[in-house]
Amino acid sequence: MIKDFTQIELGDYFGFLKSGLSRLLSQQDIGLPVLISGNIKSGRFNFDNLKYWYLNDPQGANTNNYILEKGDILLCFINSLEQIGKLAIFNGYERPCIYTTNLFRIKAKPEFDSYFLYYLLSSQLVQSEIKAITKPAVNQASFTTVEFQKIKVPFINLGKQKKIAKILSTVDNVIEKTESAIAKYQAIKQGLMHNLFTRGIDVHTGKLRPTPQDAPELYKESVLGLIPRDWVDSIFKNYLIKNLYGPRFSGNDYDSEGNVKTIRGMDFSKDGEILYSQAPIALLPKSKVNSHLLEAGDVVMVTTADCGLTAVFEEQDFQFIPSAYSVKFRFNEEVQPYFIKFFMQTDKAKRLVNKYVRQGTLGNLPGSDVLNFNIGLPKIDEQKLIIKRLKGIESKIQTEQQALAKYQQLKSGLLQDLLTGTVEVSVD
Repeated sequence: MIKDFTQIELGDYFGFLKSGLSRLLSQQDIGLPVLISGNIKSGRFNFDNLKYWYLNDPQGANTNNYILEKGDILLCFINSLEQIGKLAIFNGYERPCIYTTNLFRIKAKPEFDSYFLYYLLSSQLVQSEIKAITKPAVNQASFTTVEFQKIKVPFINLGKQKKIAKILSTVDNVIEKTESAIAKYQAIKQGLMHNLFTRGIDVHTGKLRPTPQDAPELYKESVLGLIPRDWVDSIFKNYLIKNLYGPRFSGNDYDSEGNVKTIRGMDFSKDGEILYSQAPIALLPKSKVNSHLLEAGDVVMVTTADCGLTAVFEEQDFQFIPSAYSVKFRFNEEVQPYFIKFFMQTDKAKRLVNKYVRQGTLGNLPGSDVLNFNIGLPKIDEQKLIIKRLKGIESKIQTEQQALAKYQQLKSGLLQDLLTGTVEVSVD
């Protein structure tokens, strides 16, 4: 613990604590932007998709009492269990903003640092206590101001508060820059996919074909829209060697000696990577799943919940099967598996998924319908060039994502160490 550690109540840091305005908010801009829990993303405010309320409240409230100031902290105290406790510090906006009723507005006392208080509230020390005092309900959970303010925290003097906040804000700046780099590369990837699956690559020049406007003779109409004239306008099943749903098993089928892993929808990243390390061992003997075993190059598609999410299976030490809620496709030599994976990330493919998905609690995409998915297919050499371009930008995204995970882990460890005194803070 910190040498001069004294335990105090969290509320001793607060100069102000009040929930926001309870109103049926408007999607239209009718006066004042209203910040809601949905505007808090990764510890910062996102001002997209704002909601609004009148400058002069029809019910007589003084909206000036809810206008946010720089350094105010908003923390969610009424919402789903997953949302409870998320927070951000307000650094201003182009217009005055107010806040909604399920958020606490917190101001630090003048003798304390607002940014330190934000990091203290973000810490596992406080977040775990928030979870402990949160009461679940049918539609939402919440905690009370009384219990919230009684959470025990370390007292840290102002000099150390400012130093801790400075250290952590430096890490936050690096995290924000890394997130911006990821967003930039993802936008580049989206634009690249649109061009590559509309114009393709001229294998002789290695460049995108001229646009349809500049060279209409190079294109033809298809169900998917314009595609290069020398691409084949076809459907999935014309290139399949095998398609097979993942197996369903009863309790009697499991075996304590089984060592086959099952790839579930939750084992796919949003970028279409299989997270092999987190896939569970299903305790299924190979003899019962032999026909379902995945081979390198098989395309696996999620058919429930994240319908259409697609990945390519690669050689692994373990043997894997798809879950009962996914389907594997094995294509012939005319198709590169990664071409299918990237195609399924395009807007064209997403429209096909939306066309065929059965609505329900989670949604369901029948594998039999996927067989009839339209596809514009270039020759193998062009497929390989398209894959190379997209893998190149994916590699940049993955590098930045790995860096982001490292910085986030660093911040989490620093936050804990600085608040407990494991890492001593010297004040100049």
